[in-house]
Amino acid sequence: MSIDVLPLSGTLGAEIFGLDLQSGLSNAEFDRVHQAFLDYKVIVMRGQKALQPDQHKAFARRFGTLNIHPYVKGMKDHPELLEIIKEKEDKVNFGGGWHTDMSFEETPALGSILHAIEVPPYGGDTLFADQQAAYNALSPGLKATLADLKAVHSASREYSTHGSSAQKRQSMETSQAEDAPEYEHPVIRTHPETGRKGLYVNPAFTLRFAGWSMRESKPLLDYLFNLSREERFTCRIRWQAGDVTMWDNRCTWHYALNDYPGHRRHMRRATVNGDKPV
Repeated sequence: MSIDVLPLSGTLGAEIFGLDLQSGLSNAEFDRVHQAFLDYKVIVMRGQKALQPDQHKAFARRFGTLNIHPYVKGMKDHPELLEIIKEKEDKVNFGGGWHTDMSFEETPALGSILHAIEVPPYGGDTLFADQQAAYNALSPGLKATLADLKAVHSASREYSTHGSSAQKRQSMETSQAEDAPEYEHPVIRTHPETGRKGLYVNPAFTLRFAGWSMRESKPLLDYLFNLSREERFTCRIRWQAGDVTMWDNRCTWHYALNDYPGHRRHMRRATVNGDKPV
């Protein structure tokens, strides 16, 4: 089987053709996919329409153990898989908001693997932003300032009673996170596999810098957030039914567009456990 890898933008993202995740990958095929994942940070594997939950999990487990979300209930027989569904009649502004999956955990996720089961006839794209490219754009002085800083991450703001996810995700069984723990992670993260440095803060789960007040943290965090989502650091995935997209949560953000009113969108996600940021 011939595998083709085609870049999507000048900074991150690639499409991969010639894979059959339903049958499973040989070691050589997996090595090619893994290298593309490290090189491009976001990979789209086209044409996987027949992928079943067990096959989805089997592919994800090639990268590591699977995460069970602490605040969102998974599928009945597959707790490692989240059903992410917007129904036709849902009026809520589903999606929106740049974030990094699971940065609120003590040991955040390595990556997420999203399978498109049903997509709207238009819209519903996902944007990705390269946090290593954003770091590279910083001045030497700001890099030095951030080098020893840590930031506090928590799910309390997103998954609390009035949080964005708890309010929007009517099709998901969410738990409230009023007393969610807080964890400190380095603001500049070194990728454990490539050694590249990148920013590791995000608007959804980063509350403040460790040892700083919220008021003191806001101006600098806002600057980093605005820089990190600049168009020059992004790529855009236009979904087709059957696509499987995997992204590296250690060095990317993502943003789901909600621009398909009156149409249904059904996605299914597996998340791979990672390691403690350094």
